[in-house]
Amino acid sequence: MKNKNKNKIIVGGLMALVLGLGLTSSAMAYQGDYNKQGPNYTPERHEAMETAFGTSNYSAWAKLMASKGRVTQVVNEGNFSQFKEAHRLGKAGDKAGADAIRSQLGLRTSNSERIMNGFRGGNGAGQGAGMGRFIK
Repeated sequence: MKNKNKNKIIVGGLMALVLGLGLTSSAMAYQGDYNKQGPNYTPERHEAMETAFGTSNYSAWAKLMASKGRVTQVVNEGNFSQFKEAHRLGKAGDKAGADAIRSQLGLRTSNSERIMNGFRGGNGAGQGAGMGRFIK
């Protein structure tokens, strides 16, 4: 009887670990890296996003974003053209240009991502000490 319970606990723990790893990897996608697909990626949504950027259609972009993420709190109709340019530069491989615009807008850049996930611990190792100045 004890072995059955022990096995159930072990199997349950392994399943939770696998599920947790899967959710973490999809949730960490994109965030300023134009070579990664975000967790909401579908070919149809991607095409709709590219069309919104291509036609400078803020309303279509905002509807696709559905108030998800901090970017929807920062990007508005007035600065959408800047955000669109950062998107274009990032897709073209000009990280420095995209980062400059994203920084002006107060959005995460590829540099701030490295600081958060690499040099500064990023996983709670510093218990947040000093991190406020890197997160915009």
